[in-house]
Amino acid sequence: MKSILVVAEHMEGQVKDITLELVGAAVSVKAELDARVVVLVIGCEPDTIAKSINCEGIDDIVTVVTDISHFDPVLYEYITVEVGKEIKPQLILFGHSVCGMACAAGVAASIGSGFASDVFALQTENNELIATRSAYGNKVNMELAFANRGVVTLTLRGATFPAPAEGLIPPIQSINIDMNFPAGISIHKSYEEAPPADIDISKADFILSVGRGIQDKENLPRFEALAEKLGATFGCSRPIVDSGWLPKPHQVGQSGKMASDCKLYIALGISGAVQHLYGMKHVDTIIAVNTDPEAPIFNVATYGACLDIFELAEALEA
Repeated sequence: MKSILVVAEHMEGQVKDITLELVGAAVSVKAELDARVVVLVIGCEPDTIAKSINCEGIDDIVTVVTDISHFDPVLYEYITVEVGKEIKPQLILFGHSVCGMACAAGVAASIGSGFASDVFALQTENNELIATRSAYGNKVNMELAFANRGVVTLTLRGATFPAPAEGLIPPIQSINIDMNFPAGISIHKSYEEAPPADIDISKADFILSVGRGIQDKENLPRFEALAEKLGATFGCSRPIVDSGWLPKPHQVGQSGKMASDCKLYIALGISGAVQHLYGMKHVDTIIAVNTDPEAPIFNVATYGACLDIFELAEALEA
């Protein structure tokens, strides 16, 4: 029987959310592809991690024991290819994350599979896989088919595919791999925790974000208070974070967070660079306010107003 191989991500003994989302994506197409869902867990104590991946729809979990606990792209690429020789998957799924992007393309190149990155939708047509991703600077969505490819490797966008419900722990099988592979060019030195944050942009349903238009750091508290008054999560564009005015967890965009669950997005003084649009242009209702009538943000806005954001703030504060 055919199979879908999900490469699990974990950190410090904990399964990362993207792993469960990958499982959800795999389960959504397993029936149409007539395939089993197999999760691959790599690490120094993979069985412990595997037992926490108890999702409906998983048929088997395969573990490979290594002597290192951290992620190593060369190691993951090598083991994924070797495990693939055993289970012969037709589809291999990685997260579109720092880890997934570091090794997914290498896996595809090694086995000669089809490849697409940052995929945010999967469907089938005549039992063939169709993957959807953005193209041309996120201006269009592109559906990709993989003709004459026996295997397809994809990285899937995070906070996009719903995780399946909890279920029983599936059968766990350990595979021994001959670790005879070339050493990588990078060396893992340490892991630094991101600063703690009291917000999660990816799970907020109402976001008010600010950009360069606020002009000065001294104006931040005013708009933060406005967001609180309106019941919105306070977000921002990359220049605000790069200037050190707000911590990284507030950033919406390609190098920040996806506004995945957002239903209403208010963009104040944000021009709308491609990198920012990446994180929010999918939101159902977008309200953009900018003094520049040619600002790209208006191209994705549901409603737009060409006016001074300070005048708007004053009116909303009254």
